[in-house]
Formats: sequence, structure tokens, C-alpha cells
Amino acid sequence: MKFTLSYRKKIFIYFSVIIAVFTVGIIAFEQNRLRRERTANLENIMDVYAETVHRYISENRLYEKDSLSALSELLSYLPDDGVRLTVIDWQGNVLYDNTLLADTMENHLQRPEIQKAILRQSGTHVRVSSTNNVKYMYYAKKYEEGYFVRVALPYDIKVKPVLSAKDSFVYYVLLFFIVCVLMMNYFANRFSKSIKELREFSLQLKSGQPISRPMNYMDDEIGEISADIIENYNLLQQNRKQLALEREKLLQHFQYSEEGIAIFSSDRKKIYANPHFLQYLNVIADTTVLDAEKVFTDPHFSDVVRFLEIKPRKENIYTKRIEKSGKQFNVRVIVFDDESFEIYIADVTKQEKTRLLKQEMTNNIAHELRTPVTAIRGYIETLLTLDDTDVERRRNFLERAYAQTMRLSELIQDITLLTKIEEAPDRFEWEPVNIKQLLEELASDLKERFKEKNDPFVIDVGDEVTVNGNRTLLYSIFRNLAENSLIHGGENIEIGVRCYAITEDALYFEFYDTGVGVDEHHLRRIFERFYRVNEGRTRNTGGSGLGLSIVKNAVLFHHGSIVAKNRPGGGLMFLITFPRFNQKNSRSEEI
Repeated sequence: MKFTLSYRKKIFIYFSVIIAVFTVGIIAFEQNRLRRERTANLENIMDVYAETVHRYISENRLYEKDSLSALSELLSYLPDDGVRLTVIDWQGNVLYDNTLLADTMENHLQRPEIQKAILRQSGTHVRVSSTNNVKYMYYAKKYEEGYFVRVALPYDIKVKPVLSAKDSFVYYVLLFFIVCVLMMNYFANRFSKSIKELREFSLQLKSGQPISRPMNYMDDEIGEISADIIENYNLLQQNRKQLALEREKLLQHFQYSEEGIAIFSSDRKKIYANPHFLQYLNVIADTTVLDAEKVFTDPHFSDVVRFLEIKPRKENIYTKRIEKSGKQFNVRVIVFDDESFEIYIADVTKQEKTRLLKQEMTNNIAHELRTPVTAIRGYIETLLTLDDTDVERRRNFLERAYAQTMRLSELIQDITLLTKIEEAPDRFEWEPVNIKQLLEELASDLKERFKEKNDPFVIDVGDEVTVNGNRTLLYSIFRNLAENSLIHGGENIEIGVRCYAITEDALYFEFYDTGVGVDEHHLRRIFERFYRVNEGRTRNTGGSGLGLSIVKNAVLFHHGSIVAKNRPGGGLMFLITFPRFNQKNSRSEEI
């Protein structure tokens, strides 16, 4: 027959143990307090020894290693026979030790007490000496003369019993014990009924019976606990249903995700894999794969397998890049606490192309900025060397620096406009724009430059021609084309814009100049950013190299088209088409 203690006996034994532990704890606390006091006193004594040694070294000017042997005479006056004295320089080299030859001792810079002294001027540490196997308390103190004084005394602190039978505390403990026994005898009878009912409730949970409300529990803490258990049980059932629903949502997310996701157990058995995982795995693998677990045998994933075999591992995440069949994939492994793991495969081919394009543009921008910045720097350096009386040369260099500054400003403006068109098209307001009025405004703005080059600007556009779009971008289109002709077309040429056709759906414009034109093999690339032809249209003639790129992006923003071609009679023409009644909507993917 199984022997079990009664409830009252258990209460008696439990509280007897608690009282005993309480008593032992008080004794241990008192002994620990005395030990700390003794340790503090020992530190004070060693501090006095260290100060005495320091004063002796200073008074006798014992700053050389050979002269420190005189400290042996000082040690004979110290009251402790077992004291160990060491002098160490700031580099950790032992200069003197009364127990060993200093030259035979290793560097002490990493000793704990030395490290503490470096940080806090003084430091202590208790350990067993490797020389004589004696447990020492080391005390080191740092001095501005360039050395540490370290004192060590045997650490044999012992605390005698501090309690006796005569102490009143013993009687207090006995009285406390008797009162607790009487109280437990009373409360045991009171709690027995609630405990019995709580046990019946537990049996109901085990049997799977539905629990709707508590039984007739007593109005006490156990009754409240029973009610809380029932409430928590019902919440647990609700959470299980919610968890199942969330799991289903997560699986649906994995199912329709564009990334390949597979989850495996710690023994590499598949738990879940979405269709994209198998799709990407087949692109990467050399043979057709129908099982997600084949990822562990494919040579492209050998690094993943090696990472999973590392135990213990420093990081729970591993990533690598795989290039196969003209595509690039990011592979990431996440290991969970239970050693199950997830393998994630993402097709980053498009993102990588975008990154390379942005990198190329960044390099081009840096290259374009370098020229005016270098020129401005050179002009300013020359100005700093000129005499104040050389006014003419100073003005000449100032004008050159100003011209380069304007070029730099125009480049930054063009980059800002191009970036805004590509990344924030919604910030442009749309409105009906009268093209003839816009071109007349352009002619007025560039009047002096047309006059300087003796290039007439011809406008052949009807008063009623209107394009629904952004006025700033439409102005930028024609201004950049005009400036391109002024810079590269030459002098004494005609520059013009004409609307040569209007249909129900579109407006057709021709922008032309009668200048030098462009070789045919350059025409297909003149809209590229920073592209310049080698003949007649170089960086030396000015411009940011972004003008025609801005023109094309602005035309595409308005859902139009633009083509460049040489004129039969000489010069260059741009054929531009705008939708006649285009409305504001999302920007074309061609930009």
C-alpha cells in the first residue's frame, strides 16, 4: 500500500523546513557580514602598506630597478610576516618582488588587480598563488611616478559562530514555529474542502468534459484560482482556434508569395514548401527536382548544408548569392531555437539590374561633378596666390570660377528634376498648357542667347494647340532641346518648333535646327544619361549631359513619344507626339 502523508503533516513538515532555512539564512547572513568587514579591514591594512612602500621609494628615490632591493629592509618593519610585496611598472614588467626574482616573473599587466587599478586607481583580487599554492588577497595601487605597488596577504578569513542558546532570537524562532503549527492546523481544515473540489475540477479537465462555470467553490483564494483556471481554459481553446486560423493565413501568404519558402524540421524533413521554392530550385539545380528535400543534395547548396552542420554556431542566419541561367538568387537560411530551419530563395535579378543602373548613374554623376569642382578649386587656389594689385587676372579667374559654379548648379538642377520625374511623379500638377504661349515665354527667356549666336527661333504653332500636362516639364522639354541646339548646332542656324499635324487622338510636333547634325550611329544613344558623341558635341561645349534624358523622360511622363533623326537639308530634328486628351494617371513603365 502506498504511504502518503496527511495534509496536516505536510503543512507541519513544510513549515518546519521553512523555519530551519530561515534560521540558517540569518546565521549565514551574519557570517557573510563579518567576512565583508574583515575583508574591508584587510584592504585598509594593505593600503597602508602600499602607501608606506610608496613613501619609502619616494623619500629614498628608488626609481631604478636595481635600487628597489632596498625594500627588503623596509619589509622587516612591517607587522605581518607573510606579506608579499611586488613593484610593477605601468607596462606590467615586474621591477621587484620579495619572494621571487623579478627577471623570472612574467608580465603582470593583465592581472585582475592591476587592471582594476588602471581603471580606479586601486584594485583587489583573491586567488591562489601559482608559486606557493597559498590563497592570497592581492591589493594593487597605481602611482603617478609610473609604477604600481602590489601587496598580498594570506586570505584566511574565518568567522566564528555568532549565535548561542542564550540569544533571544532562538526563543523568537521557537515561538514562531509553535504559532505556525497552530495556524496551519486551523487553515488545513478550512482549505481541505476547496482543495478537494479543485481536484474534481482537474479530473473534469483531464476527461475532456466541457467546463462552463465553477462549481460551489468556497469564497476564498482557491475558489478564485479555480474560476481563473476555467476562464484561462476557455481562452486557451479560443486561442487554439485563432492560432489555427492564423496558421492558415500564413500558409496562404507563403503560397502566393513571390519568394520561395520552405520550412524543414531539425532532421531535414520537409514541413512546408510553397510552389516558388520548387520553381526556383529547378532553375538552380542541374536536374529536374520534384522534392524540396533535394536541396540538401544539390551542389549549389553545399554551403548551406555545411552551415547547418556547424554546432554550435555563432549566427543563426546564413545568406549567399547564386547565379544560374542568367538569373540571380538570394538564398537565406534561418535556424530556429529547436534546430528547425527555413530556407528562403528570392529572385533578385531585376533588383540587381536596377542596382547596377543606379551604380552606373552614381559613377557618372561623380565623374560629371568632378570636372567643375576641380576647375573651381584650381581657380580659387590660383586666386590665393595672386597679388592684390593684379585686378585683371583676379577678375578673369573669378569669372571662370563663376562659370563653373553655374555649370555645377545646372547639373544639380537637372539631376534633381530627373530624379523627381522617376521617383515622385505624383508631385507634378497637371493643367491645360497652351504650347504657343509656352514657346513665346521660352523665346523671351533665351532671347540674348539666340541673338548672341545669331540663331532665329521660329514658332509655327497654332493659338489653339493645348496639351494637358505639367507646365514645368513641358517647358523643360522645349528649353532643353533649344539649349542643345544653341550649344551644339553652331552659329547662324535656324531653330524652330512647328505643330505639323493634329488628329483626334494626338498632337505632332517637330523641333529642328539647321546645324551640324549627328552621325547616324549616335542617334540611338543620344537620350542616354551623360552620353556625348565624340565629334562636335563634347563636354567642352558645356551642358550637363542630362538634357536629352530629361526630355525623353518628360515626354514619356505625358504618355507621348519622341524620335531623333537628321534633317535631309542638314541639322537635327526631334519628332514629338503627345496624346491630345491625355489625363493624369500613373507614369509609363518606359521611363
